[in-house]
This record gives sequence, C-alpha cells and structure tokens, in this order.
Amino acid sequence: MDTKYPNIVEFEIMGDYALFTDPIMRVGGEKCSYQIPTYEAIKGILSSIYWKPTLIWCVDKVRVMNRIQTEVKGIRPIKYSGKGNDRNDLAYYTYLKDCRYQVQAHFTWNDNRPELAADRNENKHHQIALRMIKKGGRRDIFLGARECQGYVAPCIFGQGEGAYDDLPELSFGLMYHGITYADEAYSAETQKKMTARFWYPVMKNGVISFLRPEECPGQKTLGSMEIKPFGEALENFSGLREFGEVE
Repeated sequence: MDTKYPNIVEFEIMGDYALFTDPIMRVGGEKCSYQIPTYEAIKGILSSIYWKPTLIWCVDKVRVMNRIQTEVKGIRPIKYSGKGNDRNDLAYYTYLKDCRYQVQAHFTWNDNRPELAADRNENKHHQIALRMIKKGGRRDIFLGARECQGYVAPCIFGQGEGAYDDLPELSFGLMYHGITYADEAYSAETQKKMTARFWYPVMKNGVISFLRPEECPGQKTLGSMEIKPFGEALENFSGLREFGEVE
C-alpha cells in the first residue's frame, strides 16, 4: 500500500451500467457517458460509503478492470413542463456497461470547518470508513446516475488482472473533473463560490491518476455560494428562521 497518506482506503466498484457525464449534459435530451469515471462521481461514491463535514475525500487513482463498452437505451424521461402525455419525452442514453473499477483514495481535514476541529480524529474516521467499505457503504451506491446501481467491496489496489494492463497510454481529451463547493474552497478565488474544474486525463496501463482539485488546469466560476452551516452556526443563519427551523 502507498504510505504517502496513512488514511488510504482501497475498494472495488461494480455495476451493470454507469453514466458518467458533465452536469451540463443532465438538463435534458440525449445523454452520453464518458469512457471513464469522473473524479466527482468517485467522490460521490466515497461520500455514500462514509462522509462527515470534518473531512474531504481525495481520489488518488482509479484502475479500469473491465473493457470499456457502451450500450444505448431508449428512455422516456419526464419533462417538468406540460400536462398529460406532453410530459413524456423520448431520448437515447448511452451507458457504460459491465463496469468494474478499483479505487485508491484518502481524506484530509476540511480547513473551512474550524468549528469541527475537535472531531479531527484520523484513526477514528479511517477505521469507520474501512468498516463501511466492508459493509457496502452507509447509503446506496450509484455509478454516476440514480438508475445505475453499484456495489462496493474491499480490495488491494493493483491486484488481479485488468483489461488495460498492457496498454501503455490512452488519452481522453478535455474532461469534467468535478465541482468545488464553498465549504471545500482551497483558494481565495474559490471562497464563497461554486467552481467547475476540467482536466486532461491519461490512462497508463489501466490506471488513471487524478489531479488534486487545486491542480486542475481548467477552472470556471459558476456563481456565488455560502457555506452550509452546522451545529451552533445555525443560530446565525437567518435564512432558516423564515422556515421556522430555528427558534
């Protein structure tokens, strides 16, 4: 195991189908999956396994175990405008099928949450995360979209035969990496903002090594965003008083 980070977790993701897309492709019409998982999709799976606002999951590597295959399905998505039969639409979605990946990741402390500093017990969170991987996660696992049910299990990263172990290098061009939310900001430019990230992934012998969010060459601000309050901070969040959630 790589000892650069002492809280590394390693697990395998499996599913019949996956739909890894840029969020801009989710507003309607046709949807087509990327050939490989996005950083944000893997991070979402890690959050379903175990998450607390005290920590931030960082995806280090993903290993593609099965051959990349796609399957097109005819879908009748619901339109949120119109009445009766007008609310049904027709579209083709292109999914990845027979998906299997190995993941290596670790967590860091969320410096944007100083009020949770007392909860920064590395061994506690690491052991809970390992137990949750053995149990298949705390919440349902999805491979990029709600209709793509997935499963997780412990593994040793790099063990076993992968479909692309003998392929020296494969580039995928410009690709969506993820979104930086206000409570995970890492620079003055990302404070109180929602920022989309883009990068150029390269798979080497079946392994994709992810850049850290702050290292991504493409960054675009999507809009302003406040940090979600927790605990005592709710008392100072006037927006909740309007809904009667804070007395």
